[in-house]
Amino acid sequence: MKKLIGNDWDEVLDPIFESEKYQQLHDFLKEEYATKQIYPDMYHIFSAFKLTPFAKTKVVILGQDPYHNPGQAHGLSFSVLPGAKLPPSLRNIYKELYDDVGAQPVDHGYLKSWADQGVLMLNTVLTVPYGHANGHQGKGWEMVTDAAIKALSDRGKVVFILWGRFAQNKIPLIDEGKNVIIKSAHPSPFSADRGFFGSRPFSRCNQALAKFGELPIDWQLPKVVELS
Repeated sequence: MKKLIGNDWDEVLDPIFESEKYQQLHDFLKEEYATKQIYPDMYHIFSAFKLTPFAKTKVVILGQDPYHNPGQAHGLSFSVLPGAKLPPSLRNIYKELYDDVGAQPVDHGYLKSWADQGVLMLNTVLTVPYGHANGHQGKGWEMVTDAAIKALSDRGKVVFILWGRFAQNKIPLIDEGKNVIIKSAHPSPFSADRGFFGSRPFSRCNQALAKFGELPIDWQLPKVVELS
């Protein structure tokens, strides 16, 4: 078994990691990292899985692909490294977070504290070239992340937060009899006014977790963070 992650996700995803198609993805990425600026750095590709083990995952916040500018991406969807300017979508997430559960906005965009509580902050594509959004879409990452979504769905008692059409395209992978789906418009400035604001995803998530007998997520981010 290939131990790429270091926790129970390795066993869950082993059939994918051992496949010929994954080896093709690995070879492609090896060339990309050797010849281009790719984000996140190769040591943080699997950060979402490393920080939130399969057995501890209670919530999935699904993004598309990593931020494609320097100093931002570190392997968690919507999250940026400490010191990075807040992306517009994250500013809107913070606004809805305050309106929904009263969580005070912070000056950083480092969302690791959510991951530590069981929120799998997963992008459907885990790498991106500098300045080229969706540049690695269709190269093979989808087989990994689709398998992760399906495995969590089969296990059940997971809240899937799906913002925007791209994330909602994954609904066929999710058993709604075992899990809860919370969907709305994307928090991007282009769509936030069309159904993201006022959607109350964070309180609805905690209500669903309570029905599953799980502890709620403390959505309040720490005021001060250090990279870890």
